[in-house]
Order: sequence, then C-alpha cells, then structure tokens
Amino acid sequence: MSESIRLPLFIQISELLHREITAGYWLPGERLPTEAELSKKLGVATGTLRKALAELENKGLLERKQGSGTYVKETLSDNAIYHFFRLELQSGGGLPNADFLSVDKMQNTYVASLLSLPSNAPLWRFRRLRRLDQKPAAVEEIWIDGRHRTAIDPQELVESLYVYYREKLGFWISRVQDSITVSNVPDWKPKEFELAEGSPCGYIERMSWSNRDRIEEVSFTWFDPHTVRYAARWS
Repeated sequence: MSESIRLPLFIQISELLHREITAGYWLPGERLPTEAELSKKLGVATGTLRKALAELENKGLLERKQGSGTYVKETLSDNAIYHFFRLELQSGGGLPNADFLSVDKMQNTYVASLLSLPSNAPLWRFRRLRRLDQKPAAVEEIWIDGRHRTAIDPQELVESLYVYYREKLGFWISRVQDSITVSNVPDWKPKEFELAEGSPCGYIERMSWSNRDRIEEVSFTWFDPHTVRYAARWS
C-alpha cells in the first residue's frame, strides 16, 4: 500500500515556503527572491509558484508591493499544515511527502495509556514512509482513537493527516510534545528506507493535543540522521 491523495503542487510549494518562513529562513520584513529565481530553485513553473504565493498572501504571511517585490509580513500566522513538522534535510528545508504503508485497526496497551484510554480500546494505526524532496527520510507509526471512525477507506486518506483530522474527524492539532532519542530501525520498514533493519537511527516520540485540549494522536518516528535532522527554532 503506497497510494495517498497528494496535495496540489501549488499547495505543497506554499506549505514548503510557509514552513521555511516559520523556521526562520525568511525573516519578517525580508524580500523574497524574484519569481524567476524561486521558480528555478524549487523546480516548478512560474504559474505554480504564483498560485503558491497568492495562497500565502491570502493567509497573511506575505505582502506584495507593486514594483518592489514580495515581502514576509511582520505578523505571521501559524496554521501551516506542516507547522509542527520538525525534520529537514541536512542541507536545510525539503518538501515533505508521505506514502501510506498500512492502515490497521488494533489494540496497543502502551499507546492506549498515552491516549488515556482503556487498555483494550480500539485504535487506528497508520504506518508511513516520509520523504523530503522525494528522498526517503523516515518511517512513521501514528495512532489515534479507534472510535473516531468505525472504518477508514485508505483511498480517502490525504498525505497530511492533519488535513484529514480537520476535514473528516472534526478536530485539529494545536500543540505537540516531542521526546527525541536513539532507537533501532523497525522490522516493518520498506526497502526504500536505506538504513538496515535493527540499525541505530534517530527516534521521536510525539504526543499531540487537539483543539479539545486532549491528546488525540501519538506517533513514533524513526529517521535517517545521514539524510535529515530534527530542527526547532524559536524567536
């Protein structure tokens, strides 16, 4: 299983730029490169880039000044799809994508305890391969309360689960807590993920709170430190 609904390319580009702005690559008041320069850097058509910039302008992140260029606004919004996504290429940035490997309904005592649910509570488990600029970067295991949906059609899943939560399950993620350490690559990793099964890798355990102020998602991420790094920036 590797199919998921891809976000339109201009949305992917707008989210990438949004993530770079909130990460501090582009500072408030700074002028962005020209459309020709950005299009070449991102490898997209100028029309696609313009739609992405318009999306960010509508969200209040950018301001276009006639005859001068496009500038990062002083007041930034924080509603990006990848606002809480902290992995980036070792060279910096990278456009996130995800391929679903499996979707299963099952029980897990440890995860249920983190979600404050009974030990035998039904849970949905999503396993994914995460890519940055199409480079395999991490494998993820994501868990939510099984009572949200009695059945999930894998064909309706969007590569951004945050979009799926908002549009299909009626909640959104408002804050997260990450614990970062070292672990071993799990035995279910796909062949595209280059690190060998059982080899050491970076590891993130995340608990995610929703707008209802309760933990709605628990996730585990094994990442290749040769390809990506965990980065969090504050100002």
